[in-house]
Amino acid sequence: MNSILTIPNLLTFMRMALIPVFASLLYYGYSGWALVVFIVAGLSDGIDGFLARRLNQESELGTIIDPIADKLLMTTAFIILTMPNVMQPLRHLPIPFWVTAAVIGRDVLIITIAGAINIMTGFRGFKPSWLGKLSTLVQIVAVGLILLAAVLGYGFYLPTVYTIVALLAFVSGVHYIFHVAKLMKKEERERE
Repeated sequence: MNSILTIPNLLTFMRMALIPVFASLLYYGYSGWALVVFIVAGLSDGIDGFLARRLNQESELGTIIDPIADKLLMTTAFIILTMPNVMQPLRHLPIPFWVTAAVIGRDVLIITIAGAINIMTGFRGFKPSWLGKLSTLVQIVAVGLILLAAVLGYGFYLPTVYTIVALLAFVSGVHYIFHVAKLMKKEERERE
């Protein structure tokens, strides 16, 4: 029980609880408040990892729910920000569908590969790649910039943001296949 109710895990649960609040604020046109909630959620993500290491409260549950919370927040943000008539009319908004498809497609690819490999081989040592972490960081920054554009009323930089997000999602998804193969070979060598 103690490994569940740690401060880092409670922060992750709080971040998950903020997702419907964030989604509702976005959907009903409160872009400024949605940006504030998104920043709080983003800060809690950085703080929970720091505290887990600092307080020696890293747990198996934390390693599972933390990336799930990130993916739920990002998927929610990209889906809602792609929906027509949700944001105030603004050039380059909503997010083009191909950007959201790249972001969600990458996650579906990774989950499918991990699930298939686990079923076929029993391998469970999946870890994020540095490129995957970079892609997630870029997505978080992108959502912040998109919300900022909605609040300020101009987003001349958004096409560049969209291109970087989609390109990095694609490249990191392909890279993950090779990353997992490397992890599996490493585990195999350690067993021998």
